[in-house]
Amino acid sequence: MADRAKGALWRFGCWVVVTALILAVPATAMRFSSEVAWTTSDFIFAAALIMGVGVAYELAAMRGSAAYRAGAGLALAVAFLTIWLTGAVGIIGNERNGANLMFGAVLAIALIGAIAARFRPAGMSYAMFAAAVAQVLVAVIALTMSWGAGDPSYPWDIIGCTAVFTALWAGAAWLFRIAARSAPARP
Repeated sequence: MADRAKGALWRFGCWVVVTALILAVPATAMRFSSEVAWTTSDFIFAAALIMGVGVAYELAAMRGSAAYRAGAGLALAVAFLTIWLTGAVGIIGNERNGANLMFGAVLAIALIGAIAARFRPAGMSYAMFAAAVAQVLVAVIALTMSWGAGDPSYPWDIIGCTAVFTALWAGAAWLFRIAARSAPARP
């Protein structure tokens, strides 16, 4: 039991170091460019987001196989990127465009689906697939409504992010499906 606690403490320390290294990038950039202007609350939010992903991954890593851990890591990575991109620069137009809030629905579908599945691999597979479908629906709605059309990179920013994020959600679904096939049957 002491080894397990020591391992958990070691991994927590690693997440703290990773968080500090990631936050060192904008802190350093602020010294050399006026285009990077983070506030204290930006740093606190980013630290909480990174540490939250780390804690969620550590909890998921205790659950099962390598495929399950990889699926959880991939799902957490796409959730992190969604929050980071929509908050920092926006996917639909800029970060101030309210249409970016639709991506929160994708995250809610993934989270509610995971909870409903009680984090079991087969149910997680369905939840991640539902998130992939929701990701595509957000893009279809945004493109149909021409939201973000004033942005110089429209529509390629929406199409590109949707393709990448959908592939990541689908990859997580596939990994959870593999984990479900190798998991022992539950009574």
